[in-house]
Amino acid sequence: MIETDILIVGSGIVGLALARELTLKFSDLKITILEKESEIAFHASGRNSGVLHAGFYYDANTLKAKFTVKGNKALTDYCLENGLPINQCGKVVVASQENEIEGIYELKRRGDANGVLLEIIDEKELNEIEHNAKTCAKALFSPTTSTVNPKLICKHIASNFPRNVQILFNRKFIKANNKQAITTNEKIKFKYLYNVAGLYADKIAHSFGIGRQYTVLPFKGIYLAYNDDNLIKRHIYPVPDLKNPFLGVHFTRTVNNKVKIGPTAIPAFWRENYTLKERFNLNEFLEILGCQTRLFLSNSFNFRTLALSEIKKYNRNFFINEARKLVKHLDVNNFGKYLQPGIRAQLLNKHTNQLVMDFVVEHAENSTHILNSVSPAFTTAFSFAEFVVRESEQNFN
Repeated sequence: MIETDILIVGSGIVGLALARELTLKFSDLKITILEKESEIAFHASGRNSGVLHAGFYYDANTLKAKFTVKGNKALTDYCLENGLPINQCGKVVVASQENEIEGIYELKRRGDANGVLLEIIDEKELNEIEHNAKTCAKALFSPTTSTVNPKLICKHIASNFPRNVQILFNRKFIKANNKQAITTNEKIKFKYLYNVAGLYADKIAHSFGIGRQYTVLPFKGIYLAYNDDNLIKRHIYPVPDLKNPFLGVHFTRTVNNKVKIGPTAIPAFWRENYTLKERFNLNEFLEILGCQTRLFLSNSFNFRTLALSEIKKYNRNFFINEARKLVKHLDVNNFGKYLQPGIRAQLLNKHTNQLVMDFVVEHAENSTHILNSVSPAFTTAFSFAEFVVRESEQNFN
């Protein structure tokens, strides 16, 4: 039996940020982090694009909008203060056709409401900022969008924990009863639990009787490397469909000035479906396939169109042609290998058959459950953790 004050399930960026925030506010708390893998940030936190978002995609009344600007600054400062690599290259959002220009103005309106530094520019100004980007009449320039090494940040946070924080690896959470968690290795008595288990956060929440209207619907993100570092100077993104949470295939300039395209948002068939057979789970496969079939037949949130379009991106030429719409010059022969894929733990409301657009935080008597911690969760990690602790701290004293 292990005894701890705070038990955190999951050592992704949000779990680590929560532990960090708790140590800053309560230096005497004993904190235990459970991680089912053999290392931290094994899943989404270590497999994302590394982009620190500026905060202009989100409606002003959302948690994403509330914490992205502050989170961007906090993580930027953290990297600069600790000598961690950061590429403050900025980003442009371009319109491929005339009917997307209004989307540029809508993003500017959202950014203004959220306090984001943005500028609408014309084609001449775009050429000066990013010579290879192409747009229809107008584009949006975001100077505060950056890239970092997400896994390095997570490791740095963990390596600076005080001695009252321990991370237990290769420990899978099974269930909890009366403030006692059972793992694959031991029992852990706790006073308060934070569930930040990403792809399995919904399952753990359900075991506490929380969030049963939600289920995770996984989407696979694939990236493709480009072998000419001089192709672009900044990130180039398309105008997104703001009715869904995906931003479309785009060009990313990485923290070490490499170039890649992606990600896709291909429906995955089990929660850790990184490759064709990797971590296959029959029960998950049947559950998710059933859910996807219902969504496909009903075409809720335009799922049928989205799924058919995204599956085409398994075709390398189709994938490249999507990116090609954003730039003036591109040598298809310069594309290299596929990079490490990621899985987005996208939350679905089973009652409405709609994707959940914002973060979800649910509280029980002695636990807090963070659901739908998808992009820009990495960017918001420090500011979001501050909020979550403030909301829950009165319950574990």
